[in-house]
Amino acid sequence: MLLIFSESITDRLRYVCHFILKEQLGLDYTITSDIAQCSFTVQRIINYSHQSIEGAFFTIRPHAILFEKEIKEQNTDCIQSNGQTSFFNINNSDIEFDIFAAVFYLISRYEEYLPHSKDQYGRYAHENSIAYQNNFLHIPLVNIWIEMFYKKIKATFPEITCYKPAFKTIITYDIDIAWSYLHKGLWRSMGGMLKTPSLERLKVLLNISKDPFDSYDFLNELHQNNNTDVIYFFLIANKKGDFDKNISPKKRAFQKLVQNHAKNHPVGLHPSWISFMREDYLKAEKSCLEAITKSKIINSRQHYIKFDLPYTYQQLINAGIQNDFSMGYGSINGFRASAASSFFWYDLTNETFTNLRVFPFCFMDANCHYEQHQTIDESKIELLYYRDICNQTNGLFIPIFHNNFMGSDPAFKGWKEVYEALFD
Repeated sequence: MLLIFSESITDRLRYVCHFILKEQLGLDYTITSDIAQCSFTVQRIINYSHQSIEGAFFTIRPHAILFEKEIKEQNTDCIQSNGQTSFFNINNSDIEFDIFAAVFYLISRYEEYLPHSKDQYGRYAHENSIAYQNNFLHIPLVNIWIEMFYKKIKATFPEITCYKPAFKTIITYDIDIAWSYLHKGLWRSMGGMLKTPSLERLKVLLNISKDPFDSYDFLNELHQNNNTDVIYFFLIANKKGDFDKNISPKKRAFQKLVQNHAKNHPVGLHPSWISFMREDYLKAEKSCLEAITKSKIINSRQHYIKFDLPYTYQQLINAGIQNDFSMGYGSINGFRASAASSFFWYDLTNETFTNLRVFPFCFMDANCHYEQHQTIDESKIELLYYRDICNQTNGLFIPIFHNNFMGSDPAFKGWKEVYEALFD
C-alpha cells in the first residue's frame, strides 16, 4: 500500500493517480491531505507536496496544474533527461519532472482545449501538439515514463510489487464503403457508369467478377488462423454527402454483411460526418445499427477521425457509447495522447472523471497512403514499428485498416502483404 500525501486532493489528482498507480502498475494506494497521518503510518509514503516530511522516502514537488480549476496556457518547455523527453520539470525531487501533472496534461488532451488551428477538415491539427513539436509523437511516452517511475519507486521500496498490463493487439476496421460497385442502387450505378465507364464495374454488376472492395473472406480467414481480436466499425449515414458515401443501411445486403460480422466479432458505430455536433443524428445512427445487429452498441470511432473536445465525447456519453476508438490523428500516424494504453476520459470543462473509455490508435493505412504518401515498403516498416514499440512498453496496439485497402483495387496494390506481415 502506498500513501500519497498532497496538501490538496482534487479530481485531477485522483484521476491521474488512478491511471498511473492502479491501472498501469496495479498498486494499492491512498491519498491523504492529513500530514499527521504521515507521522504515524508504517506505509510507504510518496510526498506530493512542497513540504518536507520526515519518513517520506519518495518526493515529487508538484506542478500547479492538478490543483487548478481553469484551463489556461501552461509552460511545457521540454528537456532531455536520461535519454527521454519531459516537461513540468522540478527540483529537489526524486524524479526530474512532475510525472502526475505531465501524464494528466497528455491523456486529458489539455492542449486541445486551448486556442489552436484546425486542419482542412476542421480537426485539431497535429502540428499544434507538444508531441509533434518536440518529436515524440512516434513513441508512447506516457508508458515509458510510467516504467521509469516504477523503477524509481521500486528502488526506494524494494518490497513493492506491481502488476503491469500485458501487450495486446486489437485490429480495427472502418467500413466506410462496403462495396465499390455493388448494392448502390440503379441510379447511383448508372451515374457511376456514365461518369467513369468501366468494364470492371460491368463485370461486377453482372456477377462475373468480385467487387474490388470485398475483402471480407480474406480478413475472416486471417482472423481464424491467428485468433485475432478485431472490431468492425460500420458507417451508417442515412444521408449521402461528400464525406458520407456508404451503402444505405436500408439495403438488405448491407444489413446481412453487418449481421454476419456481428456473429463473430464486436461491431461498433462509425458516426457519419454529418452527425458531427448533431446528437440527434448520432443517436439515430446508433439506434439503426442496434436494430440491424439486435444488440447494444457500446463501441464507436468518428468518421475521418473528426472530433472536437469536449463536445464529441459528451455526445457519445449521452448516446450511451462506452468505448471510443477515435484517439489518434487522421493526418499522421503516432500517439495522439502519447499513450499506448486505454484510459477513462477526463472532462476538463466539467472537471469530471467520466466512464467513457478511450482506446487510442497509432496507425492507420489511410494516413500512410493519402497523407504521408508512403511507399508500400515504408508503410510496412511503419506498421511493424508501431506494433513493436507497443510490445516493448507492454502497451495496447490498435491499428486501423479499411476493407478497400485489402481488396483487389489496383490503387491499393501491396496492402494485403503489408497487413499479412503483422502475422509473420
